Amino acid sequence: MAKKPKLTHRQRRQVAANRNKRLRQKGDADSPLDEASLISGKVIGRFGKHADVEDQSGTVSRCHIRRTINSVVCGDNVLFSPGEDAERDRGVSGVIELVKDRQSELTRPDFYDGVKPIAANIDQIIIVSSVKPALSLNIIDRYLVACEDIGIRPLIVLNKAEMLDVDERQSTEQALAIYQELGYQVLFTSCKTGEGLEQLNAYLNDNVSIFVGQSGVGKSSLVNQVLPDADEQVGDISDNSGLGQHTTTAAKLLHLPQGGDLIDSPGVREFSLWHLPSERITWGFIEFRDYLGGCKFRDCKHLDDPGCLLRDAMEKGEISAVRFASYHKILSTMEDQRPSRSQPF
Repeated sequence: MAKKPKLTHRQRRQVAANRNKRLRQKGDADSPLDEASLISGKVIGRFGKHADVEDQSGTVSRCHIRRTINSVVCGDNVLFSPGEDAERDRGVSGVIELVKDRQSELTRPDFYDGVKPIAANIDQIIIVSSVKPALSLNIIDRYLVACEDIGIRPLIVLNKAEMLDVDERQSTEQALAIYQELGYQVLFTSCKTGEGLEQLNAYLNDNVSIFVGQSGVGKSSLVNQVLPDADEQVGDISDNSGLGQHTTTAAKLLHLPQGGDLIDSPGVREFSLWHLPSERITWGFIEFRDYLGGCKFRDCKHLDDPGCLLRDAMEKGEISAVRFASYHKILSTMEDQRPSRSQPF
């Protein structure tokens, strides 16, 4: 079957306007989209062209998505029309008609579709890293920039802590101390020894959270610890590449027993930021903000430019040299990651 062409923005607006007009026609028996017949729900799963929606009673319906809706992601609050009983028997039991305004939105740049939403209405982002694959502060910095850009608080989790010997533990703690000095929360966890799991549960309590991080860092294993009934598939790390196999194939929202929700989304090996202007990247490094606007030249690149306050602060030890180098690494790789030259995620 040939793929249906996407609607243009003009077509989408017109169809949406027509639909909203029918929605306002309360009491019109001929209108299949009478607002009174719609049910409020939350998207708890996204599978191809369908989404699972949970209503206030806890009933889950797998729904079609109107073509006029730009995107539907886990965490979205929606209005949907229930399907007939016969449709439920076939597994599809409704249609998502409207997506309510999002309080927050986590996005990532997509090779084909530009900026693509990942999750909606989340309170915090759990940045999971580990000692294997090798700990990368640069990837942590990329996630932190994304958190700062959308105004969602992060928690940095170093998983698989049991793999560190005494000296490695000390050096890793010193490396991550940079973030604690900036006010970010850092937590060491181990699914084998139980280290940090109680504290992690406390962070998750009564919040809507999402785990992000490279494949193989143990996101699914952590989900299994905080929610044993999730039955997450745990993948092995490739012996050849050291990179984890993708074990989460569809995004889903999971209810935590102590309260709160957890959105588990497919992992990405690298979190790109090419959709953000360079000024926004600079602003995403929170320790830079006091110096911004004070350089001698307005177009300062913060490299060897004369009168650069950021470089001067780094040389004086007021800004971490590691973070300063990470910042420039992000900027230098952004151009290579843009759609014209980048590879798909």
